[in-house]
Amino acid sequence: MTGENEFLLHALYMGIFITFVYDLLRVFRRVVPHRGFFVSAEDLFFWIYCGGEVFLLMYHESDGTLRWFAVLGALAGMFLYRKLVSPYFVKFAALSLSRILEFLGRALEWLSRPIRFLFRKAGSAAGRTGRRTGRSLRRLERRIKNKLTYFMKLFKMSIKA
Repeated sequence: MTGENEFLLHALYMGIFITFVYDLLRVFRRVVPHRGFFVSAEDLFFWIYCGGEVFLLMYHESDGTLRWFAVLGALAGMFLYRKLVSPYFVKFAALSLSRILEFLGRALEWLSRPIRFLFRKAGSAAGRTGRRTGRSLRRLERRIKNKLTYFMKLFKMSIKA
């Protein structure tokens, strides 16, 4: 009886773990929006991984025999995690990542200031080549900043949805 209770507890943990990994995938999809093919490929790899984990649990705990109370335990773990933890985790992780992206944009601007200054000085000393380099660095900085802003806007829209 103790072995079956332990097996049920492991199945419950497996359900929680599977749902947690899927939440990580959901957060990734909010941060990096992509098309249906890649979403389908991610889901395929996720379910192959989950199938392998469940198989290993069944193999180690019950010698490969499917026990329905273990399936119900995994479903209960998934349900509990989904109702109690998942909404808060996904929202918190998404907000944290948006703040990280915002910080990276500001840090990039701050770090590029001395480099731009040096290239401006080199541009005035070296003439045309230095000015071109300075201009291309400003364009690169603008492009990176625009990309970060674009991803931030997409990210904020996906959080609100």
